[in-house]
Amino acid sequence: MSTLFDILQQEWAIRALIASSLVGVMCGVLGSFIVLRNMSLVGDALAHAILPGVVFAFVLVGYSALGFFTGAVIAGLLTAVGITWIQHNVGTKNDAAIGIVFTAMFSIGVMGISWISRNEGVHLDLKDFLFGNVLGVANSDLYLTAGVTVYVVLSIMVFYRYLFVSTFQPVIAETMGIPVGLIHYFLMLLLSFAVVASLQTVGVILVVAMLITPASTALLLSNRLPVVIGLSAVIGLFAAVLGLLLAIIFDTTPGPAIAVTATLFYLVAVFFAPEKGLVFRFFRNRKLKHRIKLEDGLKEAYRLQQLGELTVDSLAGKLGTTPTSLQQIVQILRAKGLLEKGDLKLTSIGVGEAEKLVRAHRLWETYLVTKIGLNNEQIHEEAERYEHLLPEALLDAVDQELGFPSTDPHGSPIPGKQGDPNFPLIRLGERELGRIAEHQASQYVMTQLWRLGLVPGASFLIEQKDKKEFLLKIDEKEIHLPISLARQINVETEGETTGSLR
Repeated sequence: MSTLFDILQQEWAIRALIASSLVGVMCGVLGSFIVLRNMSLVGDALAHAILPGVVFAFVLVGYSALGFFTGAVIAGLLTAVGITWIQHNVGTKNDAAIGIVFTAMFSIGVMGISWISRNEGVHLDLKDFLFGNVLGVANSDLYLTAGVTVYVVLSIMVFYRYLFVSTFQPVIAETMGIPVGLIHYFLMLLLSFAVVASLQTVGVILVVAMLITPASTALLLSNRLPVVIGLSAVIGLFAAVLGLLLAIIFDTTPGPAIAVTATLFYLVAVFFAPEKGLVFRFFRNRKLKHRIKLEDGLKEAYRLQQLGELTVDSLAGKLGTTPTSLQQIVQILRAKGLLEKGDLKLTSIGVGEAEKLVRAHRLWETYLVTKIGLNNEQIHEEAERYEHLLPEALLDAVDQELGFPSTDPHGSPIPGKQGDPNFPLIRLGERELGRIAEHQASQYVMTQLWRLGLVPGASFLIEQKDKKEFLLKIDEKEIHLPISLARQINVETEGETTGSLR
């Protein structure tokens, strides 16, 4: 450690550390948009395609950081324009167009460096451009990298909204008057800047790792773009600094060490990310399977209890398990208050929870038959999956879309939603007569009925019914009733009529 501390006090090490940090932050911020826009391969292409620009700049102005920067940026923009032109005007696949252009440009660059290196007194090392030479960073390189980093970060901040909209909703962005094509080329310009600024640190081959890996790691940790950008910058910074320190400690090449460190951060996130990590998903799936097992046990117990056949053996047979294995399910259901303590019988709470599951299963079966067109033999397994996974709000929407059916495709009754009336107004059809019941589900419903002039015992006729409202007729008075309220009103049916209510 003392040796490492002594090394870090030297001027070349400080320059290398600052350059690596700047590249890590810049590539992390820019890489978030590159990954989200599926431009990772384009970034790789630009990283390779700038090599001819470096060669021509060397021929014109010699070994100059500013010359290399200018030539590389021009080569990068020409590459971006060439790829886009082929994609839009030639019958070549998008990824093939990228591969054709960048391999041609890269090959020209390699040939140019090979030709220049044959001349006496010329030292232009190809491996320094391919893998970087962060330990040889000069002050001019550092100033260039710092300037490009500030420019890229400020550009992302200023044009954040435009980049956000054009990344996730390009069609909406165009309707808003945002020049999506111009934003794309501007991002290509920033990408070219970032690649050139990273040449000395990680090289053209490994710069794509700094653009893609920190951003991909951040996307495993968050779904909010501002957080992703911040995390990506921090991960890029730590990967660059730690990779450089490891390269010094183990006396290896800094560029690859930085790329490998970034990859290690990614692997940690792959396994331990709070929501998307493999470990988290394992425990979440395990918990889900346990919940489904309990819910299936509760539902089958309810069905058997309705038939008067609820025993340990019958329940074990329905669940496909042994009576011994069933004991664990029974103990958990009793602990939750869903089964009686001393008897194999559902409590009132258990009945209510079981009816929720039965309602969900039968509604999904009805939806799969009437809306999807499946037959009765195809719907059971799909409905089993939906009843456990999809939220109740979506189930309510399905119930409304189906017109609040009372039976499923097999003719079995569909239990009403808990808290709903025994016979809601929603179940009556056009030209049917009904009467407002004495008992309603809540004081809210009573208040709404009073405001509409619907008193308990009042008879009415369903004049019209659609998906938005009911039109009731009482004597000569017409009442428009929202469908959401019609679902909560408890009524008594009086049959059908072809005339008007008197």
